[in-house]
Amino acid sequence: MKISAGKLAGMKAVADTRGVIAAAAMDQRGSLQKALAKDSGKPVTDAMMEEFKGLVTEVLTPHASAILLDPEWGIGPSKRRAKNAGLLMAYEKTGYDAATPGRLPDLLDVWSVRRLKEAGADCIKILLYYTPFDAKPVNELKHAWVERIGDECRANDIPFFLEFVGYEEGADEKGLAYAKRKPDVVTGAMAEFTKDRYGVDVMKVEIPINMKFVEGAAANTTGEVAYTRDEAKKLFLKAAEASTKPFIYLSAGVSNAEFTESLALAGESGVRYSGVLCGRATWKDGMPVFAKEGPEAFRRWLETKGVENIKNVNGSLKSAKPWFSFYGVTTADDLG
Repeated sequence: MKISAGKLAGMKAVADTRGVIAAAAMDQRGSLQKALAKDSGKPVTDAMMEEFKGLVTEVLTPHASAILLDPEWGIGPSKRRAKNAGLLMAYEKTGYDAATPGRLPDLLDVWSVRRLKEAGADCIKILLYYTPFDAKPVNELKHAWVERIGDECRANDIPFFLEFVGYEEGADEKGLAYAKRKPDVVTGAMAEFTKDRYGVDVMKVEIPINMKFVEGAAANTTGEVAYTRDEAKKLFLKAAEASTKPFIYLSAGVSNAEFTESLALAGESGVRYSGVLCGRATWKDGMPVFAKEGPEAFRRWLETKGVENIKNVNGSLKSAKPWFSFYGVTTADDLG
């Protein structure tokens, strides 16, 4: 197995010395702006967004293999990352049109893969809301969209990270009923986008179970159960077995404690995953500090609690396997 020189260089740039991706995510846009405005009680300016992202980048990237940013507010902050940290750039518009069925995706108007690469990106990331149980016309639109981006990344010789987030229209996606449905949603998405036609190099996937409904889990505070611990481990393995490409886990806005507990269970299950792209689980509790007390107070929070959070996540990655192990080699250079 060989991969192109550009894709190999990009993958090396965002992985650590083991070949594990221990990346921080700071590409939140609309949701972050709204949350900061709510906490501060005033509009959030472009300068405030850039400063928030810049501080997260500056303080956390010495402890990360890479940072994920957006080109709307992240170009300046990307220059503040540690030398050891690679750069992933988001290519999709934030959010979706709730009036249109299917949570259809769209790309940023004045950006292309070429332009993101020229801006310093080592890898390209897009987010897609996806469920294999949607109507076929909706999913055909999404499949073609991903194929186009895969081809654009091939043409520009840069790795393509696809993040997919499951959903079910009309459902409480944090509730018990969806928790039972979630493993099939995640597994089905992984089975689809691992296909070579999409050109995806790394899948950024959700934890395939909801830790809040695992019997005996610390995150389970209600006593409601969707799966026993053994069942949850089997569901981790079932999802992983659908993939022939490297995949990493996203934190999906859960607490640091819940995310690290999820990674521990992944390790117990024997899943071969290649790391994380973790955002809010490391820095979201600092948002009120930034909004109410200002940048310097937020910096102090990041230097203590933020660093503690990212170290907790890193400590949970002992069971992660190098991304290149998916190709049956022992070093990344064997793919060159």
